[in-house]
Amino acid sequence: MIFAPAPLYEDAAQGPAGGEAVWADAPDGTRLRLAHWPAMERATGPARGTVLLFTGRSEYVEKYGPTARALTEAGWHLATLDWRGQGLAARRHPDPMLGHVQDFAEYQQDVACLMGFVRARGLPEPLHLLSHSMGGCIALRALLDGLPVRSAAFSAPMWGIRVFPFPEPMAVSLAATLHRKGQGLRLTPTTMRASYVLQAGFRWNMLTRDREMWHWMRQHMLAHPDLALGGPSITWLDAAFREMRALAQAKSPALPAYTALGTSERIICPRMVKRRMADWPGGQLDLYPRSEHEVMMEVPIHRDRFHKAVLALFAASPP
Repeated sequence: MIFAPAPLYEDAAQGPAGGEAVWADAPDGTRLRLAHWPAMERATGPARGTVLLFTGRSEYVEKYGPTARALTEAGWHLATLDWRGQGLAARRHPDPMLGHVQDFAEYQQDVACLMGFVRARGLPEPLHLLSHSMGGCIALRALLDGLPVRSAAFSAPMWGIRVFPFPEPMAVSLAATLHRKGQGLRLTPTTMRASYVLQAGFRWNMLTRDREMWHWMRQHMLAHPDLALGGPSITWLDAAFREMRALAQAKSPALPAYTALGTSERIICPRMVKRRMADWPGGQLDLYPRSEHEVMMEVPIHRDRFHKAVLALFAASPP
């Protein structure tokens, strides 16, 4: 693989020292931005291994600077990326503010690119997986396809979507019909052609109860508008429904797993998360009282609890 230096907005990320970002091409030629934060030196020995971070829809590398700090301070390398169509990765839709893929299988090419980066950089094993929201959907597919990790941690995984105000069967049918009729490049109804954190007010937002984190995310969009993304296309929604339906039919992989779910969750479908984790060998579902969608961006008590639980999972997984 060929890598070229890419921007990493340190002022936004506020992550640990030594981070790098590079450009690389997925197997289909889509340009992605990959990032790595190295493990901090430990008096007790070498780095513990490497964590792969799969971010959510509309997210970007810098948003996880605080999580990178928590993991690298504990002795883990962290490798992550901007998925195609968001962050600084290539956006193939004519409207760059519209999130779009034709099929969720495209994201597995991005996973392959990230794994190539991990191998090329010689990042140490064992590998573990951490994911949020849409990243949890991509992660489950990657695990079923044999991603070589020892354990997996999920934050509000997108194994189902809440589609208010439409009943789910109606939303599934409508998305499929519009896609087939050539309307798939339109913005999904009820979403906006702008970053959610710039359009929504803090009081009613569905991401976090932490006002400081909310304003931190807003500042990212103001300082670096090239990171911003609005709502998804109808085709993206149809592809998401098809992938979630297929995943729901698959058995959970036999590896240790931890899932955090806020009791105030309003974006993904809690019922599907609970169903999956009830049938996951060695899986644990942990409910976070009054937490909204983004546990890693929530109030400090929830952020700290999540990071400690994830680190314990990774440390306890068999070598």
